[in-house]
Amino acid sequence: MASPASKKVVPDDGSEKKHSGDLNLNLDDSGRSSSSGGGGGGEGGGTFEYFGWVYHLGSNKIGHEYCHLRFLFIRGKYVEMYKRDPHENPDIKPIRRGVIGPTMMVEELGRRKVNHGDVYVIRFSNRLDERKKGEIACATAGEAMKWVEAFDEAKQQAEYALSKGGSTRTKLSMEANIDLEGHRPRVRRYAYGLKKLIRIGQGPETLLRQSSTLVNDVRGDSFYGGGDNGDAIEAHEWKCVRTLNGVRIFEDVANCKAGRGFLVKAVAVVEASADAVFEVISKLDKHQRYEWDTVTGDSELIDSYEGHYDVIYCVYDPKHLSRWQSKRDFVFSRQWVRGQDGTYTILQFPAVHKKRPPKSGYRRTDITPSTWEIRNLKKRSDAEPPSCLVTHMLEIHSKRWCKWKRTSYSKFEKTIPYALLLQVAGLKEYIGANPAFKYEASSSVVQSKLSDVPRGEYVDEEMEEQFYDATDSSSDEEESDEDDEEQDKKIKVKLKNVSWAIASLSLKQPKAPGASNELDASVDPVNIDPSQIQGSLRKGNGDKDSNCWNSPSGMGFMIRGKTYLKDNAKVMGGQPLLTLVSVDWLKVDKAVDNIALHPKCLVQSEPGKKLPFILVINLQVPAKPNYCLVMYYAADRPISESSSLGKFVNGSDSYRDSRFKLIPSIVQGYWMVKRAVGTKACLLGKAVTCKYLRKDNFLEIDVDIGSSAVARSVIGLVLGYVTSLIVDLAILIEGKEETELPEYILGTVRLNRIELDSAVSFEV
Repeated sequence: MASPASKKVVPDDGSEKKHSGDLNLNLDDSGRSSSSGGGGGGEGGGTFEYFGWVYHLGSNKIGHEYCHLRFLFIRGKYVEMYKRDPHENPDIKPIRRGVIGPTMMVEELGRRKVNHGDVYVIRFSNRLDERKKGEIACATAGEAMKWVEAFDEAKQQAEYALSKGGSTRTKLSMEANIDLEGHRPRVRRYAYGLKKLIRIGQGPETLLRQSSTLVNDVRGDSFYGGGDNGDAIEAHEWKCVRTLNGVRIFEDVANCKAGRGFLVKAVAVVEASADAVFEVISKLDKHQRYEWDTVTGDSELIDSYEGHYDVIYCVYDPKHLSRWQSKRDFVFSRQWVRGQDGTYTILQFPAVHKKRPPKSGYRRTDITPSTWEIRNLKKRSDAEPPSCLVTHMLEIHSKRWCKWKRTSYSKFEKTIPYALLLQVAGLKEYIGANPAFKYEASSSVVQSKLSDVPRGEYVDEEMEEQFYDATDSSSDEEESDEDDEEQDKKIKVKLKNVSWAIASLSLKQPKAPGASNELDASVDPVNIDPSQIQGSLRKGNGDKDSNCWNSPSGMGFMIRGKTYLKDNAKVMGGQPLLTLVSVDWLKVDKAVDNIALHPKCLVQSEPGKKLPFILVINLQVPAKPNYCLVMYYAADRPISESSSLGKFVNGSDSYRDSRFKLIPSIVQGYWMVKRAVGTKACLLGKAVTCKYLRKDNFLEIDVDIGSSAVARSVIGLVLGYVTSLIVDLAILIEGKEETELPEYILGTVRLNRIELDSAVSFEV
């Protein structure tokens, strides 16, 4: 029997297959084979390869939608798609192939139902021509993210190849529109030795028996944003009050003392990967949920939005959960996010939906708001099975909670909050009773049969084609699908569990550790007078002030220390290197780029032109209407060209995407919003679309939050509570090499209870 986390999709020919989360892309139909890409991302003369099974989604020229199982190879910056596994069929030719160029955009769209099965969809497009786009699908969210990372690495290798040389004509062609219907240039093949070949997902035969879940990333250069427990200090003080069936029940003592109700959570270690556990929690199959879930076993999907948000109707038996004997039902929404470190967060809210109004014979109730957090734990050895920490958190407004803590008050054990807490115990026992979860792996390193050839490199006879998935399929692929179905380091983590108490220690604030050489010390500093620079959002007078901004120190954030590459140790941030001089809160009809060029912008003012350097961060907030939060950070000296900041400011867009990092923190506000936003560092260039403008004495970064379905859903939740939130943001440049460590805080901002109506209309 297939594992609960596996996905089944029926291809167009009617046969049933399961596959691991791999990508389908539209490549050159010439049938010529290109092999491993040379000049990859490293100095060692080799590169990574990724391969596995994926679903290719699209429609042909007559509008017929198809879903084909395909085998995908990423070799350096080159990609090939096959109908069969080339390892088992050495003579097979790729049906599509191409080059991953810097202008290819990759977006994870979330869950979608395809041919009566759920898959996780990834969209590809060219940022120079939005008409050219296509989609592929994976079995799990984890596998989809793994492929997104694989394509990101391929883009970096393409950028690396450009930076190492090449004619101007070749560089320009990489950025130009590509006519995929025209002639395809031939690619001569010179073999190149590979470092590692990484399989993503299971084969279709294996998936008939078990699911294809992911283990921790085998690469050491992943773009995850830091440690396991968040990169901002949170004001929680958790105390274990009870242990039930191997599950610890905690209460937030700090929250309770503040008189804001009882914030409680159930925590357990589950012997499976975070991806597998997420699939179990998110799946609504009644027979499976009956084995572990006493609350939402009888559930029905009502609606789904953008792949990351759905609405569910549920009925439950009051004899086991409630003091009332009448039948009960409720409607709730689920919103899920997968962080760059592989951690899942699921938010559950009571909801109302027109498709499920209250009905006769049932007593409509509201389910308690709650959150799930599923985080992978580090493995001590490769042979150790995967495990994750599962946390289910909810807020209880009931005096029965206090009685139950002291005396096991039986009436509380008949409530829905109690049943929700025990879901963790049921989940742990259910997965423990299914040993297959412990040994599933969909990312493994194997030896390449294709790399035993002389060292060499690719040479393009004309120009390199970009690779992305087009909306139409070749007729040869569509007609021949019938043939397809016949062949079917020990890591020490320091500063763990950092609590709010650290912030109260009498520590001397360091002045931007690691930033001593970022600015040109040979030039005298200029005096920055914020009183001469006024933005549309005023500077506040403390945390009690509203609709304003401040610039806190960096001590509330944890950043990579000098020895991070050896022991993952993080240190407390110091004072920011740049000074926040102004903030604009603007209302716009649509997202606005290049604000720094506007005549009324601070950068174009006389005081702005006198500053040695200004970093402009333009956060484009999707809403009705749209908003722009523009922050201006100034330096009192010119930037040192050889410094990390200098390389970032004057580097390529690909380099900037791989370094530009933001750490969020909800200092004050609704706890559900805190869980949704989190405190993990995020490489913005990997999560959303970022555009860069380098001119004169400034660098502008336009961050399109609406370019990601996940980011749109989170910002939508934040805007609903924004007038009661105090939000801290820290920006920094990620240190990936020893010479770039320790990190330092580039700039911070604190936004105090922003009012949407206070935004100033901006006319282009």
